[in-house]
Amino acid sequence: MLAERVPATKAVAAQALYARVQAGEVLVSPGRKLDEPADLPGRPERPELVEPRKLGRRSMQSPEGRAVLLHALAHIEFNAINLALDAVWRFCGMPEAFYVDWLKVAAEEAHHFSLLSARLAEFGHAYGDFPAHDGLWDMCERTRGDVLARMALVPRTLEARGLDASPPIRARLQQAGDHASAAILDVILRDEIGHVLIGNRWFRHLCDQASIDAHRTYLRLSDEYHAPKLRGPFNFEARRDAGFEEEELAALAGLDAQQRPAG
Repeated sequence: MLAERVPATKAVAAQALYARVQAGEVLVSPGRKLDEPADLPGRPERPELVEPRKLGRRSMQSPEGRAVLLHALAHIEFNAINLALDAVWRFCGMPEAFYVDWLKVAAEEAHHFSLLSARLAEFGHAYGDFPAHDGLWDMCERTRGDVLARMALVPRTLEARGLDASPPIRARLQQAGDHASAAILDVILRDEIGHVLIGNRWFRHLCDQASIDAHRTYLRLSDEYHAPKLRGPFNFEARRDAGFEEEELAALAGLDAQQRPAG
């Protein structure tokens, strides 16, 4: 499924697999080690992948600008399906609940992708019509050999950035009168809180298992793997709901204060 190149087919398959696991029709085998398939992840020839700095910004006051935004969000959600599925097959030896959790994430990311694709079609566009960047999968590649680093730097760093970015984007869509797109952002934020919570849960499980301090370990891994530097403003309410501890939130509050312009 991770190797599937057709986005819509991948989305349907991810949701169907999780439903079968929930129904007891498919069993999880945590100890089974799988060989890596070729050409991961499966993705279509388009969109063209470019450096983030080459992606232009357009006003959300225009339909074309909102289509570009929806496409960018769809690209994030498509990559998020791949990220969740990669965690399922790559890291053997975790508790069974780990795999069920990430299959749930894959299914919900697939739902988000489907919602955004349908809305994008209402603007006369499809996934692949605009260029995109590969930042999410790049971090997946960097953490391929370390499940602790993966849990630290994909859900707790990259996906958590979505918790911060979602409310202002939603507000701008509402301001533009695009209530349908704003409603999709509500669904995504609600589910993404749960996804980051899952990442927090398994990161702390691994830290507890290794008897290491979670906060110091996160800072070390961020430096070691060159994770993007966090920038505010931060959605403290959503981050708290997603399982970030008060020590971490206090550190973010200090960072936010440092980044704010004086006066």
